[in-house]
Amino acid sequence: METATRVVLGRVVTMAERGAIDAGAVVVERGRIAWVGPRDGVPERFQPLLPAALSAPLITPGLVDAHTHAAWVGSRHGEYVAKLRGEGYEAIAARGGGIVASMRAIEEASVEAIAATLIERLRRMARLGVTTVEVKSGYGLRPVLERRQLSAIAEASRARGVPRVVPTFLALHALPPESRGDEERRAAYVAAATELTREVARAGEARFVDAYVDRNAFRVEEARALMTVARDAGLGVRMHVGQFADVGGAELCGELGARSADHLEHVGEAGLAAMRDAGTAAVLLPTASFVLGQSPPDVAAMRRAGVRLVVASDANPGTAPSESLPLAMAFAARLYGLSADEVVAGATREAARSLEVGAGTLVEGALGDLVGWDLPHEEALLQPWGTPRTRFVLREGVPLWD
Repeated sequence: METATRVVLGRVVTMAERGAIDAGAVVVERGRIAWVGPRDGVPERFQPLLPAALSAPLITPGLVDAHTHAAWVGSRHGEYVAKLRGEGYEAIAARGGGIVASMRAIEEASVEAIAATLIERLRRMARLGVTTVEVKSGYGLRPVLERRQLSAIAEASRARGVPRVVPTFLALHALPPESRGDEERRAAYVAAATELTREVARAGEARFVDAYVDRNAFRVEEARALMTVARDAGLGVRMHVGQFADVGGAELCGELGARSADHLEHVGEAGLAAMRDAGTAAVLLPTASFVLGQSPPDVAAMRRAGVRLVVASDANPGTAPSESLPLAMAFAARLYGLSADEVVAGATREAARSLEVGAGTLVEGALGDLVGWDLPHEEALLQPWGTPRTRFVLREGVPLWD
């Protein structure tokens, strides 16, 4: 990346102790924030850069999408129409749709085709103000196809004009057709996924490992065995839990020190307490619950428990067919009852923290990821559904488009 020093002017929302600075300025040098403060206080050595400064009414940290399945190909529009007719997700999956349908699409695509699709999707996300995206595998299901997806994610992450990519190996997402039918085949699949986790860690292909722990998904004991291996191999832990039923996944996240527990439409007080004690964030996915017609999670209970809240898009072809983190932010406010402050923090500071990325705030030393918005105030981020309102997006001080 280029290392030119830049000055950015506007209402600066730091997402840190300083709060918002009207008529503020941010200086980015060598990819990191070198100074933040009022415009009339810019240090003398940066004063010559002011005539070339970028400006916008509103400056925020770059948005961080902490849960996506963005490396998909193909379309599952027929399933979406079936959902509109009232069919449930689990019934669709039982007849060969859902994740298995996406597996077949990955099977028919090359690494290059998957990467090309992902690159275009990431660039569209950047136009919406996103500078970091967590991207999961999990649509390959079979080892060779999971490695294909991870290779495509790595290739896309090196493209120009894309947000930073945080790769996650979704080791336990669903059973492929050949592994269904009896406990022996199921156990063999989990064992193979565990061995593949070791290989992925050795190859440096992921920073996190994920598992789907739920009714009609994977069991707590299966996820515990795999995640213990992942943690010992130096990978971080994230998990899908409580989307359809509370089967103890949140407690497992606490036990393992997971960085996040995601979905949580169904979670009890014991699970929330375990998450709080372990510092596990709750990643809320309102687009998915909207598509599935689910009741929102108990956000009030999460607040009482002191659990940190993250908002993410869950971008995927089945239950959240949208690439828009701003849309998820709007849904989090309207459908889940999060405050404007909680939503903005959940898509910046708290999301970055859950991914262990040094972004999400505008403070000295942080990564120089920031967005200039054609909006008057940070609360207005909840309103522009479906329309990019970005004037510029910088990743480590570099514009993501010309």
